[in-house]
Amino acid sequence: MADLFRIHNVPTSVWIDERGRIARPNDAIFGSDDFVELHGIPSGPQLEALRAWVRDGVLPLAEDEVRKRQVLPTDQEQLARAEFALARALWRRGRGEAAERHLERAAALAPHDLTIRRGSMRMRGLDPMGADVVPLIEEWSAAGTPYYEPMHPPEKRRGRPG
Repeated sequence: MADLFRIHNVPTSVWIDERGRIARPNDAIFGSDDFVELHGIPSGPQLEALRAWVRDGVLPLAEDEVRKRQVLPTDQEQLARAEFALARALWRRGRGEAAERHLERAAALAPHDLTIRRGSMRMRGLDPMGADVVPLIEEWSAAGTPYYEPMHPPEKRRGRPG
């Protein structure tokens, strides 16, 4: 899913209609307000928009606006995903040293893709949900929190990944 829809972190939501078309492009959406003090994005407006789409077919964007907001992966991002996939395959086969070289390359190619960076942490014996991830989040925040173009008001965002 991450590769197919250019997902850089969780939570990410992509709305796909019955025809298989993207109805709402990538965005950080939360299903509850459990961590709203960290990311500043309340769940209410997002859940209401989802209900309006499911119940009444009301979309938050026109089809041409959806296309404008969709960002295709760069060649560098695609290469990073390939390096990560190769590293994962090597790691599963017990070739940790070889995997590490490809994990480093993937991280260098896509330093702000948290799906790759956090996804490699368990292979390296690190905790992607604990203290080990803090330096990565600090680096990401210092870089201006590269994520998706927000569909909710930017003033609601605090610059922290979910």
